[in-house]
Amino acid sequence: MQKVMDYFKQICKIPHCSFETDEMREYLVKHAKKNGFTVQIDEAGNIYTFKGEPKICLQSHYDMVCVGNAPKIELVEKDGILSAKDSSLGADNGIGVAISLVMMDEFSDLEVIFTNNEEVGLWGAARFEFKTKSKKLLNLDSEEDFRVSIGCAGSVDMYATSKIEKKKINGYAYKLAIDDFPGGHSGTEIDKNIPNAIKFLIKFVKENKGKLSFIDGGERRNSIPAKAFLTAVFDKEISSFPKYIKSEFIGKKDIEIYKNSDEIVDMLCIFSQGVRSFNKDLKIPEDSINLSTVKEKNEVLEVLFFARSMSKEGLENSKFETKVLANNFGFDIVSENQTTPWKPEINDFSKAVLKNLKKYSPNAEFAAVHAGLECGVFIGQDEKLLATSIGPNIHSPHSVNERLEIDSVGIITDAVRGLLKDLIG
Repeated sequence: MQKVMDYFKQICKIPHCSFETDEMREYLVKHAKKNGFTVQIDEAGNIYTFKGEPKICLQSHYDMVCVGNAPKIELVEKDGILSAKDSSLGADNGIGVAISLVMMDEFSDLEVIFTNNEEVGLWGAARFEFKTKSKKLLNLDSEEDFRVSIGCAGSVDMYATSKIEKKKINGYAYKLAIDDFPGGHSGTEIDKNIPNAIKFLIKFVKENKGKLSFIDGGERRNSIPAKAFLTAVFDKEISSFPKYIKSEFIGKKDIEIYKNSDEIVDMLCIFSQGVRSFNKDLKIPEDSINLSTVKEKNEVLEVLFFARSMSKEGLENSKFETKVLANNFGFDIVSENQTTPWKPEINDFSKAVLKNLKKYSPNAEFAAVHAGLECGVFIGQDEKLLATSIGPNIHSPHSVNERLEIDSVGIITDAVRGLLKDLIG
């Protein structure tokens, strides 16, 4: 385990936010070549590397969600927990990468895939150009050491847009901000009722009959917003604000507002954040949707909704309902980056993974996850491929509260090593 942690700490020193991964790619290629692996890189920046006659493929992604001060990561280790000061940690999926690096040091007859830009819609995996030599793929991007993932949600980005037009009014103008909500993963933590900073700030504006002059909220498509900022105009002074809102009075004056301010505020207020339906059999959300970001871009106000579902039908229904909502308030809407759900399946390979994991995590069991995993994409590219996913305990990924249980890294490392010994010898 110590060697895995040493590699991970080295990874943390290398910038690797999504779409800013060149330096990390060079590091991984150098490691593979040092161990005698053949290396191939496709146009998307995916790294495919193999040695000997591979019996199994390890897969992880080498980009991270950068929140807070990231990619500057200052590690904090306390009571067996590793975190980062004022930033996301990148254990998702840096730990998976680090485990793969150790296994490349120890084994031949192995192939390894490091995918690029997973955190922006499984972007790299969807563009993977190579064929694996083995038909067993172990993804190392799960976040609970008692779970062997055999299925995952599909997802879709929905962009609602409205041309920005403004008019002047006179009133009491304030800059308002929420900058310290906890944030979190919009899939694995969507059922925790984590507050959405955009929703809370817009609710205050609506309750006080305000008009929007500017809004900027959210961090990433797959994160529950921790921050939101806006300028609003009210017809009277505001006597008090909730403790979670930081306010700055900028004067009673003429100020430009969005002509469709009421429609923007009403749409964001009416939108229902979070879990839409729950799967009792899998004990996870069936359908969910996140209000991810609201941004001004090229004279257009863009609202990004990110939906997940365990079924194709669920995704289509979320698209339909969100389109009706957006259109009703004068927004156009387009859908992009739709991924197919990975239907849960138990097979001989997943049984072997569970058997090895149970040696170190006795309560381990099969499960599906309400988040995106690249397994589904790879199976879509090769129907004969058997895929399964495991990983250590990571709490609150995609946020400044991301935490990694160090002992759990040892559990997953030992399970992976045991599986490779069984398959490779």
